[in-house]
Amino acid sequence: MALTALISVSDKTGILELAQALHALDIKLLSTGGTAKLLADSGLPVTEVADHTGFPEMLDGRVKTLHPKIHGGLLARRDVPAHVAAIEEHGIEAIDLLVVNLYPFESTVAKPGCTLEDAIENIDIGGPAMVRSAAKNWKDVGVLTDVAQYPQALAELKADGKLSDKTRFAFAVAAFNRISQYDAAISDYLSAIDFDASVGQLAPTRALFPAQTNGRFVKLQDLRYGENPHQQAAFYGDLFPAPGSLVSAKQLQGKELSYNNIADADAAWECVKSFDVPACVIVKHANPCGVALGKDALEAYSKAFKTDPTSAFGGIIAFNRIVDAAAAQEINKQFVEVLMAPGYTPEALAVFQATKAKLNVRVLEIALPPGGATDWDNGRNAMDVKRVGSGLLMQTADNRVLAASELKVVSKKQPTGGQLEDLLFAWKVAKFVKSNAIVFCAGGMTMGVGAGQMSRLDSARIASIKAEHAGLSLKNTAVASDAFFPFRDGLDVVVNAGASCVIQPGGSMRDQEVIDAADERGVVMVLSGVRHFRH
Repeated sequence: MALTALISVSDKTGILELAQALHALDIKLLSTGGTAKLLADSGLPVTEVADHTGFPEMLDGRVKTLHPKIHGGLLARRDVPAHVAAIEEHGIEAIDLLVVNLYPFESTVAKPGCTLEDAIENIDIGGPAMVRSAAKNWKDVGVLTDVAQYPQALAELKADGKLSDKTRFAFAVAAFNRISQYDAAISDYLSAIDFDASVGQLAPTRALFPAQTNGRFVKLQDLRYGENPHQQAAFYGDLFPAPGSLVSAKQLQGKELSYNNIADADAAWECVKSFDVPACVIVKHANPCGVALGKDALEAYSKAFKTDPTSAFGGIIAFNRIVDAAAAQEINKQFVEVLMAPGYTPEALAVFQATKAKLNVRVLEIALPPGGATDWDNGRNAMDVKRVGSGLLMQTADNRVLAASELKVVSKKQPTGGQLEDLLFAWKVAKFVKSNAIVFCAGGMTMGVGAGQMSRLDSARIASIKAEHAGLSLKNTAVASDAFFPFRDGLDVVVNAGASCVIQPGGSMRDQEVIDAADERGVVMVLSGVRHFRH
């Protein structure tokens, strides 16, 4: 008995070739509107749905497939005699293959200037209904919702005359996932529009935070375990990931990434891509333990490593430039968990593949986002989400880029050009250090990093101790504090350690006391006006 395929697609990529192949297999073609015309104009025998149902397409295409002859043909179970008898009684033909992609709602609402009317008209009704019907009846009906599925479907139809149970089930799952994604996008969009009862109309702009948020993520891989061995874990990516983000990484060699590898790699990558000049970031336990700029990858790495060689052991290393053999040979002297860069020379990869032990190093290749370091939303999350008990905390991401022109010098002593460069570098690094954060820098290199302490004083002391252990002098360094100094004691600690200039947000009720202390100690103090808590 000949099979029947119903084709109704918005995106017509590859559809003509698919239909031609189906026709060559003696599969009857049903289709709608523009798709039917495309097939007919190409010489394919196709029955339009309106002729099949005996009911015209109407309401500007809003009603065309919502008919018992369509849904009966999709939903009838071939192994239930009553179902077979019912469709025979009513002259309904079974439909064996459904090919549908939906109106482009997501791309429509992403366009600048999209109106509510545009959005509403791109909400598909008949398509999702057919997809649900076919997917529900997966044992008898194959449903294709993605162009990428066409080759597999054709291969099986040519080889066996039908789709396997495994393939039909996989396609059904993909179909329900697609409907879920589609409905979530509609919900997110409409939930962000307010109805102003006072004027009886919809607000012209959408709220930043919708009344309901619907996450759309796809599983990239199962992980061996989570943060600790007794925890289970998996890695998911955004349905539409930003270019230059961690989920776009290609692993070139090494062991499977762990939960902690991925978390630390994200911290390192987000930090390193915030610099336009060659940079290296070394992360350990979610905190940068070394960040530096250089003329190339080798110099940047050598300087970053000097900040805290002890913590760098088993660290995560990220570059924003191609890694060459010279840099690879230097890195190869240490134990490294993960290495990330936009690319590697063949000679560099050969260095990591030269010994069995180094083959375990997880080497990732990630393209930098095209907009560069100053494009705040290029390759970065627009929103940060944190799970709390039975809920979510959601906020816009800390993507604030600080320009030199925004700095306010509040001390009597004015900064030199070199000090301003170091202050801005220290400030950029502090953004990626867990609060409370104190970062000493000089010459485009971190000299001491104090992170994650309950007291800002303790962070300052720890940064000083780390510099001492690394054999680094903090004399004439620049210091960044991620939040204001509540008292002058924090300033005294960093100045006693050798700092000659300090950048902090300001905003404390004792700002003047701290500024007076800076003048008393003869150091430069600059206010950023921006806080960078990171918890």
